[in-house]
Amino acid sequence: MFNSFFEYHNKTKHSYYSVRSFPNRLDWDNQPSAFKSYPKEFKKIELDLEKENHSFIYYIAGITAKKSYPGVEYYLRVNPSAGALYPNEIYFQSRNNEDIEDGIYHFDVASSSITLLKKIKQDGLESYFGLNKKTEGFIFLLSSIYYRSSWKYKNRAFRYCLLDAGHLLGCLEVSSYIHNKEYEIKYDFDKKGLNALFSFDNKEFFTSSFLITKSLDQEVLELKLDLPTIDGSYYFEENEIIESAYKDSLEIKSSKKEIRKPNFNYNKDFFKEVVLKRRSIREFAKQSISKIEFETIMKLLNEPIPSDCNETLDIYCVINRVEKMKLGLIKNGEYIKEGDFMNKAGYLCLEQDLGKSSAVTYFICSNSNNYQAMYQKAGILGHRLYLASNYLKIGCSGIGAYYDDEVCEFLGEYTQVLYALAIGK
Repeated sequence: MFNSFFEYHNKTKHSYYSVRSFPNRLDWDNQPSAFKSYPKEFKKIELDLEKENHSFIYYIAGITAKKSYPGVEYYLRVNPSAGALYPNEIYFQSRNNEDIEDGIYHFDVASSSITLLKKIKQDGLESYFGLNKKTEGFIFLLSSIYYRSSWKYKNRAFRYCLLDAGHLLGCLEVSSYIHNKEYEIKYDFDKKGLNALFSFDNKEFFTSSFLITKSLDQEVLELKLDLPTIDGSYYFEENEIIESAYKDSLEIKSSKKEIRKPNFNYNKDFFKEVVLKRRSIREFAKQSISKIEFETIMKLLNEPIPSDCNETLDIYCVINRVEKMKLGLIKNGEYIKEGDFMNKAGYLCLEQDLGKSSAVTYFICSNSNNYQAMYQKAGILGHRLYLASNYLKIGCSGIGAYYDDEVCEFLGEYTQVLYALAIGK
């Protein structure tokens, strides 16, 4: 058992030695399901994309493509996921929303429907957020079924669960922008209480919430749920390291609130196509991008994220192929090293060609204390990077695996490396 999430982070670092000494061997007979569904007795409402609020929900995590190989079939979604394992689930409360009955729901991605878990009237989830009045709008809750990821990524999987949850928060941000909704992300709420309320056992736990709400001057009663415990992986192997890391990182400490809203200016019709067609690129043609394209992407990355725990993240950029820009390493917009680091970036990304054939390779890092919040924020930035790049017809790929300590040595700072990504043509 770990005493802190910092110890978890240190113990799950990759190194040149560890990658070769402890290779992942997948048990294909016990591959977990990527979908969770509630039994037939719960009412399912199929999403109708002609309805505004149904479309809003679909753009969070809807299925956009199906891939078939001999003996293997899997589905791609609006949200990217490490290894296409999709460890996260989406629940929400709806009150006074057109075309959605007041109630508590689960997004059944497999059937493109929402499952009504319980109707609500005077009761609701508000008390779990420290509120004593009803709110109208949406309260979204994101959970992780960690074995979907630990089946492949072992102890490091908690990192991927959080990054993937961050991508889902990014999808919620995007769908809110497309459908003209204002939001706030919350990390500081009663996750333990909600885990119990939704009858989760140790296989599943909440990590974040996304609120699109307006307060009503009406008292709210405590919500009672009588739900079955559903195994969303349909095969499970317990991992005490991950469960301990989750518990150790639950408490939010010394958080900074961000109230500013992002300012996006996409052509919405084209942007909606980009959202649905987004894919991770597998190789680059080693072509340059323009300085204006790079600066446009950086501006979009640095737009504020409204939340109750705005952790400070550093964005390092290895400039490989950007017209009218020197080769080198940039930290938060300023050069800290000049030189050709293409091969170094590729090596640091577990010797993947993506890291060195890109136009820019990014390392998102932080020395913040709130582990769950900072990792999910890194996922949000990763999602913005995907969509901003794709909007400009530039490819993007997330890279969750890298030589942690050697990245720090290259950056010249002992920090927590959260995410690597590469963009290019």
